[in-house]
Amino acid sequence: MFHCVQRCVRRAYLCGLDRDTGRSFEHRKPWVEQRIQLLAECFAVAIHTYAVMSNHLHLVLRIEPMEVERWSDSETAERWVRLFPPREDSDEARALKCQRLIANPMRLHEIRARLGNLSWFMRCLAEPIARRANREDGCTGRFWEGRFKAQLLCDERALLAAMTYVDLNPIRAGMTKRLEGSLHTGARRRIVEARCDRALLSQRMQPLAASIESPIDMTTVEYLALLEWTGKQFAPDKKARVVADAPPVLRDLDLRPERWAIRVKAVGSGYWRVIGEAEDLLAVARRLGQSWLKGIGLAIQLAHEG
Repeated sequence: MFHCVQRCVRRAYLCGLDRDTGRSFEHRKPWVEQRIQLLAECFAVAIHTYAVMSNHLHLVLRIEPMEVERWSDSETAERWVRLFPPREDSDEARALKCQRLIANPMRLHEIRARLGNLSWFMRCLAEPIARRANREDGCTGRFWEGRFKAQLLCDERALLAAMTYVDLNPIRAGMTKRLEGSLHTGARRRIVEARCDRALLSQRMQPLAASIESPIDMTTVEYLALLEWTGKQFAPDKKARVVADAPPVLRDLDLRPERWAIRVKAVGSGYWRVIGEAEDLLAVARRLGQSWLKGIGLAIQLAHEG
């Protein structure tokens, strides 16, 4: 499981409002959401949430490299052709490209590896958006930074902290004060879907888009309540005094509600490459041949405060 951040390189707000020119690029945000949906149908991935901001985007996802080995050759080829259709985008041309891939075992093996790879997922997300934006701007060059930031999420609590951090991004940025106003986020999508089907609120929360199973042990209504409460903790006029209003589901995540807000805020600044308990961070550090990772001190402090 990962929390990924991809940023634009240019000074302008390329996915929002350029305050220097007054030109709006808000129409590009749905491009990103549509692309995420397509990738989730092709890669071995589950999208837990996202936030498309003015000059960067957040993704919380789980990718499963071993899942691709369960796919048949034809399914693997069809998924790849959906991502990279032939120049002549017709049913006949797609079928022919699939047949050629199936007849090339070495190429198909390479494609399987790519469809279970995080870097390839982010590449397939970023490059089409960059090309489309450059055509619109009549320019060439980089649209996104060359490398994306990825944080490993070691357990479900880390996953939920990252999801909460991402879904509250527009609120922390001062773009809105309510979840309903957090456009182009996973939280907004869950709210809209629940309005269309109220039964979703009481069901176990599923990924927003996925080709693999990755449920969370929490209902949608519990998650939205957690978001609402956590958002209040970030408001300048609402400090720790609202702890008494903490939702019941928070007891399963942290014995002390005020500590949950610290965990969520730390996703952006307290941790760096890995989010989890102290022993998880130490284990990853050892695998990397390091003695320390940013966030270990915070994880130890949070554990001792229990």
